[in-house]
Amino acid sequence: MSVKKSQPDIVLFLTTLLLLSIGIIMVLSASSYHAMLFYDDPYYFLKRQIRWAVLGIIAMIFFMNLDYYKTKKLIVSGFIITLVLLGLVLIPGVGIEVKGSTRWLGVGSMVFSPSEIAKIAIVFFLARSMSQNPERIKTWKGFGSYLAVLGVVCLLLLKQPDLGTTIAIAGTAFCMFIAAGARIPHLTGLATMGITGVAALIIAEPYRLRRIIGFWKPFETASNEGYQTVQSLYALGSGWLFGVGLGNSRQKFLWLPERHTDFIFAIIGEELGFIGVVLVILLFFLFIWRGFRIALCAPDRFGCLLAVGLTSIIAVQSVINMGVVTGSLPVTGITLPFVSYGGSSLLFSLIGVGILLNISKYAQK
Repeated sequence: MSVKKSQPDIVLFLTTLLLLSIGIIMVLSASSYHAMLFYDDPYYFLKRQIRWAVLGIIAMIFFMNLDYYKTKKLIVSGFIITLVLLGLVLIPGVGIEVKGSTRWLGVGSMVFSPSEIAKIAIVFFLARSMSQNPERIKTWKGFGSYLAVLGVVCLLLLKQPDLGTTIAIAGTAFCMFIAAGARIPHLTGLATMGITGVAALIIAEPYRLRRIIGFWKPFETASNEGYQTVQSLYALGSGWLFGVGLGNSRQKFLWLPERHTDFIFAIIGEELGFIGVVLVILLFFLFIWRGFRIALCAPDRFGCLLAVGLTSIIAVQSVINMGVVTGSLPVTGITLPFVSYGGSSLLFSLIGVGILLNISKYAQK
């Protein structure tokens, strides 16, 4: 690009490192008992998370220095590869099944989730396409073509099944459609279709319907459907203002399921209290603000839409995760970006940050 480069957004960079640091500390605290009990090593999950964090930081620095504009020629082939990986997950004997869902590929300890790649791939694909022909999204035909591409990705994710990631990707695409100038009737139609589709999927699967029942009446179903929500609320309620102290969680003693992954925010509330919860929320607000600021200052339409998409991924995931943990949303499998335990999630989140930082280097301030 001919635009003069400057320093990357230092606020976004430091915010990311702070969230990552909090995550590593809380993964140790939340997982130590589980790791000692099942792996005879209290640092089992910590060591794995640190390895992924180091790899993610290296990847973030690499993408921060790789001109995002030059990636445009690789987007279509990368998107096709992503679809192939999502398809491979569904092949018996190839995809790795955990707790009833087949979402992973790999061998031994080297396992990754193609859905994490899909989050970035769909953002790149939509940003490239909508920046090449800005008027296309304002027509029913053009908008429908983007929905068709989004629908293929969502269908493959639902087959795993992974409704949480499907909703996160759909929400991210919706934000990008708004930024690209989609018409209100198109967006209204999409929102209506999305709500209707989610409702149909919930009704079609008994376990999803049970989760909704647990969401509406958690304490009345505390021994089954509402158990996870109730235990999460117990953790948050126990924290009060300053928390019970770092490492002193009681819910981590196998009371709260997914304590170091999807529900780590509850352990933060228990150990660090209201102050710790507010700090994490403020850091996410700061991240989102800087991300959208980078989008507004981007030198071209492609960079703007790319920044909107990458920021929206983090925003949508964090809102869903916190909503689930606080009992504001039904339970679904969404991790808290940068904080929850999870290798491929952390890696690709940091790659997204690297791309954002690269765009910020060309910002028109």
